Amino acid sequence: MQTDQSNFIPILMQIGLAVGFVGSTIFISSLLGPKRHSANKDKNFECGIESVGNARVPFSVKYFLVAILFVLFDVEVIFMYPWAVNFREMGLEGLVKMGIFMALLVIGFYYVIKKKGLEWE
Repeated sequence: MQTDQSNFIPILMQIGLAVGFVGSTIFISSLLGPKRHSANKDKNFECGIESVGNARVPFSVKYFLVAILFVLFDVEVIFMYPWAVNFREMGLEGLVKMGIFMALLVIGFYYVIKKKGLEWE
């Protein structure tokens, strides 16, 4: 199959249209939008509570660890759904493969529990 550069014209037109629309929308809204400034409007706003102290306070890495573990185990559960739907067609080979998959999942879960990755302090 031969390709020439004229096949890319519709793609370039779509990219140009998208960039042009976004740029023109931002430009026009900056021209037409209200420009009222006051001391109260220019303050930082967070839930109606006045901020006190430094916003760059470090917090525990446990939050990120639990979030990553949740995504990891959630994705593994997603892989189990197609297996359950096609269980009869896959037969014994599918059962063995899912057994290996589940064994690895349980080993990973056991490792997380041993390392106390799910315990809050």
